[in-house]
Amino acid sequence: MIGAIINFILSMLFLLLGLFLAKGKGAFLIAGYNTLPAKVKAKYNEQAVCTYMSKVMYGLSFSVFLWGMSVVLEVTLLFIIGTVLFVSILIFTVVYTNTGERFKRN
Repeated sequence: MIGAIINFILSMLFLLLGLFLAKGKGAFLIAGYNTLPAKVKAKYNEQAVCTYMSKVMYGLSFSVFLWGMSVVLEVTLLFIIGTVLFVSILIFTVVYTNTGERFKRN
């Protein structure tokens, strides 16, 4: 049961982080972006980066929520679905953000 509580807390933290990013105020929390020089940051649309990362955080929050529900309901399938979803979101995010110039200003 402790595992479920930890998963639910983590899920809520991801959700809150997603809400914070959705407001466009969390760019300093995005790894890699926060270390860019000011000249390079000016080339990127910060609002678009934050919006995209907020959607990623919502998906990760749901995945972690499924992990917690798998413990509460004792259904292993929920854990498997959550894990596949979590890994898929991470892989998609890495590929999507590193291919093309989606977040650069026009």
